[in-house]
Order: sequence, then structure tokens, then C-alpha cells
Amino acid sequence: MPCPILASVTNNPDLPVFAVVLAAGCASRFGATKQLSEFDGAPLARLAINLAHDVCVNHSMLVVGHDWLAVSAACQPLPGFLILNDHFAEGIGASISRAVRSLRHAASAIIVLLADQPLITREHVRGLLDAWSGADNAIVATAFAGTVGPPALFAHGCFADLWQFTGDQGARELLFDDRFSVTTVDFDDAAFDIDTPQDLDRLRSRT
Repeated sequence: MPCPILASVTNNPDLPVFAVVLAAGCASRFGATKQLSEFDGAPLARLAINLAHDVCVNHSMLVVGHDWLAVSAACQPLPGFLILNDHFAEGIGASISRAVRSLRHAASAIIVLLADQPLITREHVRGLLDAWSGADNAIVATAFAGTVGPPALFAHGCFADLWQFTGDQGARELLFDDRFSVTTVDFDDAAFDIDTPQDLDRLRSRT
């Protein structure tokens, strides 16, 4: 499946922010390809990449792995870039690393979006972008249910750490690292993510 190729360019603070949708996981608790399950009339992966495109236009990336042909097909026409994570079974850290390796010379920051948070709005993601100071060591995360997490923006100064992620190592640990300046934006509906079919049923009945 053809996809655009990112050029390797010199690091530049004026480079665009990329929205990265992580949709590579096996979703073992779900019992099927979760990314293809429909909510609000579209597959979860499609909703997430549409959101990424709404905020960052063509500076968006879909990271696929498990059942990647079907997930990719569900997102056509793909507005941005497609990355295949061959090591998706290792966990989310491998997908984060794969995305950052591809974008490290092309982005001033990335916004990490999960395909299983269907209540995230474009207004909230734009709010993360608006809250970024432009500092290279900045992180802007979502605050919900007494914690912080994704969606989250990571400036270029975080890339060296994100690049080294492996296994189930998520980016949350950087939110508590004193090297980084962390800002949060409240969004209670970020607490609703899809791990099981029952979660999806409850979310459908809520809306």
C-alpha cells in the first residue's frame, strides 16, 4: 500500500506538530481487532485519524501493526502518513518508538492519540496545542479522573527518551520526570477508553 515518505531534514523549531494515532495493538482483552469496532458510525481507528487530521491536517500519522491491512483499509483515504510497526506485539512502547524514529527530523512536537479514546474532541486536542509554550522540553498532557495521561503533546526535547521505549512502556513516566516542563489541560471524558466489548457497549449506551 503506497504511502508518503517523510524527508529527513535538519531539526527546526518551526517544523510542524504531528498528530500520531497509535492503532497497532493486539487488544487481547477485547477478543477482536478493537480498532475496527464501530462507535458513532465509524471504526475507532477512523475516528482517531479523522481527529488527527482535523487538528494537524496532513501532518498526521497512523501507526498500525495487528491486522494492519484491515485497519489501514478502514482508514482510507488516509490523509497523512502510514507507519507499520512490525514489533507491535511487544507493546505500546514499540509503537511510540517507531513513530518518533520516523518523525525525529520532521516534527517540532508530536501529539500522541490513542485509537481507543473515542470521546476525545478536536477542541481538546487543539487546546493541548494552544497550551504548548513552544519550549523544547515541554509536555502538555490531559488531566482526568485524578490522573494525567493521553492525549499528550511531547516537544522535540522528549524525542530521545521516546525513541528508546520498548515493550509496554508508555510515555506516562515522562510526565513525572523533572527534566520536562509539564502542563495539563482538563478533559474528564479522556477517562473513557475501550478495553473490552463491555466498555464499548457502556459507552454506546451513554451517548
